[in-house]
Amino acid sequence: MKTIVLNASPRKTWNTAKLLKSAAEGARSTGAEVEYIDLYDLNFTGCRGCMLCKRKGVGRCHCYWKDDLSPIIDKIFSADALLIGTCIYLGRPASRYFALIERLHFSSLSYDDYSNYFTGKVNVGLFVSMNATKEFYDDLYKEKFEEYAKELEMLNGEVCLYPCYDTLQVSDYSKFNMGSFDESIKTSIHEQNFPRDLENAYKAGQKLSQQAPVWEK
Repeated sequence: MKTIVLNASPRKTWNTAKLLKSAAEGARSTGAEVEYIDLYDLNFTGCRGCMLCKRKGVGRCHCYWKDDLSPIIDKIFSADALLIGTCIYLGRPASRYFALIERLHFSSLSYDDYSNYFTGKVNVGLFVSMNATKEFYDDLYKEKFEEYAKELEMLNGEVCLYPCYDTLQVSDYSKFNMGSFDESIKTSIHEQNFPRDLENAYKAGQKLSQQAPVWEK
């Protein structure tokens, strides 16, 4: 089994990264070969519309633009599981996430009949970390992010969406102009909930890498 782990957050050591690293350990516990990649370390853009992936006589499910993302797309299409995480910025995934999804989708999309060229199966775990509370997420974000998760069904595998709520943005709020937040409340919630989130991320990595019993939040 091959599991690709992609951090689409610009922060390499914070909430999203911690969730993904725990999920990666869960995948490794099954014997899967795991590769962890920080997307913000790579040089790439969204789809350039070059249309090379639509040329007659070329291979499908491959992005022909020569930058750092094209090999990652190849890795995704050849993997058994994809674990990808993003923070929420302004109610949406981070920009690196969107750039990846544009390229991934377009390289496998038929312009003959809008079918999917990809015939393999990749299980997907989408981890989303946010400052918002669960109530805020349920009211304003949930439907939108379930649609983002549904887009990943183009990989033909199981797709699990794992939202992680009310995370800490910084380790010391007193150093920033962030008066809207009560650090003591944020810290208390984080200490109560985040260990469970890490445990469930671990189980998700196991589940998606070997079809283990269903995990629940």
